[in-house]
Amino acid sequence: MTRPGSLVLPDRLPEVRALLGEADLDGWLLYDFRDQNPIAHQLLGLGKTTRRSFVFLPRNGAPAVVRHAIEASAWSHLSWEQRTYSGWRSLEHELTSLLAGSPIVAMEYSPSNRIPTVDRTPGGVIELVRDCGAEVSSSADLVAAFHSRWSPEGLELHRRAAEIVRTVAIGAFERAAARSEGGAAVTECELMRWIVDRLREAGLEEGVDCIVAGGPRSADPHYSPRGAGEPLERGSVVLIDLWGRHPGEGIFADQTWMGVLDTHPSDRVRDVWEAVRRARDGALALLKRRAESGREVRGFEVDAHARATLAERGLDRFFTHRLGHSIDHELHGSGPNLDDLETRDGRRLLPGVGFSVEPGVYLPGEFGMRSEVNVHWGAAGPVVTPGEVKDELLLMPGP
Repeated sequence: MTRPGSLVLPDRLPEVRALLGEADLDGWLLYDFRDQNPIAHQLLGLGKTTRRSFVFLPRNGAPAVVRHAIEASAWSHLSWEQRTYSGWRSLEHELTSLLAGSPIVAMEYSPSNRIPTVDRTPGGVIELVRDCGAEVSSSADLVAAFHSRWSPEGLELHRRAAEIVRTVAIGAFERAAARSEGGAAVTECELMRWIVDRLREAGLEEGVDCIVAGGPRSADPHYSPRGAGEPLERGSVVLIDLWGRHPGEGIFADQTWMGVLDTHPSDRVRDVWEAVRRARDGALALLKRRAESGREVRGFEVDAHARATLAERGLDRFFTHRLGHSIDHELHGSGPNLDDLETRDGRRLLPGVGFSVEPGVYLPGEFGMRSEVNVHWGAAGPVVTPGEVKDELLLMPGP
């Protein structure tokens, strides 16, 4: 399937050339071998391939392919020049010829592995390209602009998915509360199965999964229960993280909801929730201000802002992951992350990309709190999903 961001579409080359010019790059060189580089594979609309291939999109001139002689079928959908090789000598000859006059090319490479989702080109291939006379720069912004931006259809499907996810999350808390009230508490795994079934029944057929964590286990951000998991009993703090997307052009909706199976949570629980909520809303407000002022914003800046908000209450040291991850056709996409902790993501938020905003505080042995919403960086600024962002903890009465 040819995605809206595909480089195969006729209107893409002028856009690629414009971005290459802005970055002072001579071209974009895409490498793949057995789908080691899924970014290239998807952007080029490739089927099965088993040999090394290069596609060069120059700032000036026509695109060209270097492919193995036996793989004509996999490349038959492209009208670009195709140079073939059989042996390694002819591969290196064709690559050297292809890159002549292009001293700096972009590849799926990230210096010091700072952006792992873009670092798809093996070190040996980088050496080969340098031996052929070209220096390699990162294609990170090109990847964000073409691979990770959402189509209008993708945005619409995401918004529908977000409301499905919201409805199922609230229903899951209601189910946990009702079971607790009835004296037969639901287990974490039982509720996880219920959530996955409801998401699929509602049409989210791709990548569906969830996390359900109660009490001290909610302090483990990626908690995975053993066996049936623990029962969600009266008074428990409960974290539910759930996600999925529609098939085809659907974009993931990924949300985390917090609740307490009680009507009177402790002051400690309320205080931590308030700190997390303020960090979330502060990050969203920063995004809105930047959009209104026309100033660019980079992923690490948003993370740093949320982290500073938690630091005001001495809770930043318990925020042990980035603020947000890219979302595209993958749950953890290849576009800009909101990250100044795990990496320093300096990529600009380009129109059309999407990401999560999910500050968390995890207190070992006590409980964890996370609030996760999604953002599409539209032409007019941030579009936040779900449509109704929860400001208060979900409080579910027990017996």
